[in-house]
Amino acid sequence: MGEIEAAYRRSFDRFLHVATAITGDVESGADCVQDAFSRAIRLRRGYRGSGSVEAWLWRIVVNVARDRAGGVKEYASDEIVQTAVESAAADTAQVRSALATLPERQRLVLFLRYYADLDYAAIAIALEISSGTVGATLHSAHAAIRALIREVPCS
Repeated sequence: MGEIEAAYRRSFDRFLHVATAITGDVESGADCVQDAFSRAIRLRRGYRGSGSVEAWLWRIVVNVARDRAGGVKEYASDEIVQTAVESAAADTAQVRSALATLPERQRLVLFLRYYADLDYAAIAIALEISSGTVGATLHSAHAAIRALIREVPCS
């Protein structure tokens, strides 16, 4: 239980940011993180030791947030929005709209990579996919976002 508590204290803000991005609401995101860690404590004996405890916790947080989000189609995306605005000179509404059109797996990989700063292996564990699939999904998400955001020419 010490590792779970340490991960909670060390990475709460990142867990909250990703859960909020998935649910679209800060309060729901906070509830998801709380529920996920409660679940992790109850299920700690089920941790198989494959991968890090933090990656296992990410899987739980993502699953709880996905369950809570249900049919939510609007995702919060402030950091990705800011990056895209700066690099592509796009407006926030356009980026949010583009993110909302991505398939769920692509959104989740983007959130875990850029909000949580997880490496491919940790994302793979969190989403129960291979590292190669993470890379391919991230590449596809980048390509889709680039195609959907119109670039404003520099003056």
